[in-house]
Amino acid sequence: MKTATLSLPRITKLISRFSEARIAVVGDFFLDKYLDCDPEIEERSVETGRAAHQVCRIRTSPGCAGVVTANLSSLGVKTLYAIGIIGADGEGFDLRNRLGELGCNTEHLHTAADRMTPTYLKPRNLRDASLAGEHDRYDTKNRTETPTAYAQKVLDSVDAILPQVDALMIMDQVEERNRGSITDAVRNALCERAAKLKNEVIFWADSRRRIREYRHVIIKPNEFEALGRELWLPGETVDPAKLQPAVEKLRAEVEAPIFVTRGSLGMFVTDPEWTIVPSVRVEGEIDATGAGDSASAGTVAALCAGAELAEAGLVANLVASITIEQLATTGVARPEQLPERLAMWQEQQTR
Repeated sequence: MKTATLSLPRITKLISRFSEARIAVVGDFFLDKYLDCDPEIEERSVETGRAAHQVCRIRTSPGCAGVVTANLSSLGVKTLYAIGIIGADGEGFDLRNRLGELGCNTEHLHTAADRMTPTYLKPRNLRDASLAGEHDRYDTKNRTETPTAYAQKVLDSVDAILPQVDALMIMDQVEERNRGSITDAVRNALCERAAKLKNEVIFWADSRRRIREYRHVIIKPNEFEALGRELWLPGETVDPAKLQPAVEKLRAEVEAPIFVTRGSLGMFVTDPEWTIVPSVRVEGEIDATGAGDSASAGTVAALCAGAELAEAGLVANLVASITIEQLATTGVARPEQLPERLAMWQEQQTR
């Protein structure tokens, strides 16, 4: 079994090409909305006696598919398209503005008056930047199926954009089936397009519940999803001796390469041969929010720049190791950070 390698001249060359990539992200765009509350000025409701948390600052950023887009932008990708369905609400207004600030084209982010913009509302302690400062989260999602007409708008936009891009990233993030931008019909149609165009466009998919339903598309399951499991315990891992045959079987079904993530253990890449991609060991407190999305962004940016699959997997690990060090936010990585992080990774491999 091989182990991934990457030299400083090679990563420098790849980074120099990030700006040339043209990437469309289709799927579930959320808004991450942080309410920074100051406990020292907390009040009590006169009517109920319950705590009235005092919001001193509101921060918004693109979530889910938007995290991928934010990381692509931060890595230097200049041509970005967002494709999906959002609501005609204040959260949708904020989301469109944040994506626009990233330089992302939102012409194909369709607004629907009868849908809500999926939102993660995250109250937190303004005076505690650690993970302990987080309060309970409030999730806004659509609880009814996505109308067929909206799904068709997504596909029409994909067809309009595909001739203009090097990669299409499919972010199938809503856990409830047919409630998001990637319905069963959209997924099947995207797989059909991938089968026809896989030699012209890089098709990449990440999905929280349905990663094994993709065909002719590069997929990124974690080690448990690769086995067909939906639940696992914290700290649990899969024996590579059991993982490899299961992934090889899945590879034959998908008919496309697979990146299998293993958390702090890094990842495996199936093509052109089974390759270990060790992670970067990071000290101190970490925030894994959005780590998988940032890894996806790093992988596809590298593939568009001409990286081999294992090289792209290593770039993904470098990017994720940078983003997880940013607490209380969905982090991003910058191109100039990658060579130094590669040097850290290389030094760790010699121990």
